Amino acid sequence: MNMTENIKILVVDDEKNSTKLMKKVLEQNGYSVDEENDSLNAKEIIQTGEYDIVISDMQMPDLTGLDLLKSKPDDVLFMLVTGFGSIDSAVESMKNGAFDYISKPFNIDEFVIKVGKAADNIRLNKQLNLLKSQVKEDYSFGNIIGKSRKMMNVFELIKKVSKAKVNVLIEGESGTGKELVSRAIHFNSSRKEGPFIAINCSAIPDNLLESELFGHTKGAFTGATDFQRGVFEQANGGTLLLDEIADMPFNLQSKLLRVIEDWEIKPLGSDKVKKIDVRLISATNQNLRDLISRKRFREDLYFRISTVSMTLPPLNERREDIPLLTDHLLKKFSQKFGRNLSIDAGSMELLINNNWAGNIRELENVIERSVISSSTDELTKKSFRFLNEQNGNNGNENKITINGRSGDIKEMEKLFISKVLEENNWNKLKASQILGIDRKTLYKKIKDYDLE
Repeated sequence: MNMTENIKILVVDDEKNSTKLMKKVLEQNGYSVDEENDSLNAKEIIQTGEYDIVISDMQMPDLTGLDLLKSKPDDVLFMLVTGFGSIDSAVESMKNGAFDYISKPFNIDEFVIKVGKAADNIRLNKQLNLLKSQVKEDYSFGNIIGKSRKMMNVFELIKKVSKAKVNVLIEGESGTGKELVSRAIHFNSSRKEGPFIAINCSAIPDNLLESELFGHTKGAFTGATDFQRGVFEQANGGTLLLDEIADMPFNLQSKLLRVIEDWEIKPLGSDKVKKIDVRLISATNQNLRDLISRKRFREDLYFRISTVSMTLPPLNERREDIPLLTDHLLKKFSQKFGRNLSIDAGSMELLINNNWAGNIRELENVIERSVISSSTDELTKKSFRFLNEQNGNNGNENKITINGRSGDIKEMEKLFISKVLEENNWNKLKASQILGIDRKTLYKKIKDYDLE
């Protein structure tokens, strides 16, 4: 299909020969074109918003082109056709919101090019509006699935929190949808046109996290070759999600506290303070109260970030939502893989009764794996055979033996990482290379296993 077929154009001129010529030229280039020779009728037609582009002569009986320009809806692009010597009027029309002007008698090639630019602009705006509507759909509870009482309580809290500028703390196990809820709060608030910025505090080395949060100037530290805006500044006018905030270094927590108290930041290496306007959402899968008692998280910061707090229930506590979630995921994967997927009753029962330690994220992974491995569009118990095998290991699937020593995989991983670090004098770069992981992952493992 020609890309121009979706663009509707109205040409207006009291001279019929002029509108017929423009209509013929534009239709030859694939546009849908109507003509109107009465300016009063044209005004009524333009106000309906039926047309994407209006091309109107400047001088006409009853109403001028400028009169029609002032009556158009905001999303209609207007182009004025002006006679030789009327350039001043054309400039005035641009000031009043015209997209462009065309001099008469016009060059056909130039005319087609200018209309093409207007059409490109229309298509871009339509794509942006479509993306915005999809974003609003994705994060206006459309992708947060649930009918259980616990999820209904979460939905109600999202609605209330979205309307107020308060700091929000979201707690919950990994895979329960904390970032999705954060985005829902943002896109249902008055800040929805502003940026939504998310940063994972556990994925960034301690010595770089402060710069990521507050920014730095050129030369602020070794490797700072240019100015960088921090995420607080990037999120100005919108929402900032500090995910895994429990992993933030204790000394950096005091700096964050000062920012929240004054809503001012000072980039590393700068003596200038910048005011910011940010909705702060923090998320964690750890027990902050427990960390406070162990002196690993500041109590005063906890009270600052948790003006409103909510806990997302694990999937095992809302099993009645699993059929809804499964249906949603099957539609998602049907679109992704070009299939018409469904699931039989026995498999659905298997999913409802499974132990979902990884919550929704694990459910999604399991369903995608079953879709890939299944030769039919209907998922059966055979499609989930790998799940039965895992569950049939009586809990021993997480056990491993190394050099005659048996234990939980995480216990052995901790032991192995600790051994590699010690053997390399805690050279993290060298240790990460030996372990076959990047430094960010190693830093997170060190924190997770408390290998100080």
